Amino acid sequence: MNRRDLVNAVAKHTDKERKEVDEILKGFTDVVTAMVAEGEPVAISGFAKFVKVDRPERMGRNPQTGEPVKIKASKKPRITPLKGLKDAVASPDTAPKLAEDAWSSAKAGV
Repeated sequence: MNRRDLVNAVAKHTDKERKEVDEILKGFTDVVTAMVAEGEPVAISGFAKFVKVDRPERMGRNPQTGEPVKIKASKKPRITPLKGLKDAVASPDTAPKLAEDAWSSAKAGV
């Protein structure tokens, strides 16, 4: 599922205009990205937690030569699925039910 498919499916499921859903999705991604970039964790209950992780400098090995290599420190995003999403994936019958034809309409671009 790409962004267009997601917007179409949410629009059909919520009976909202695609343009409105697209603006909200863009706003959501902008806010989450900005907050996590500042180091503030964002948790959406039952879905996922987004955090910034500082990875320290460490030593690694070049797999071709076996030579030790210094890997510099970095900052990475980490997304952790929470219980609601994990349960839905493990047991699809517990997942939320979509509006009739929400996904098929989204795939068709309706």
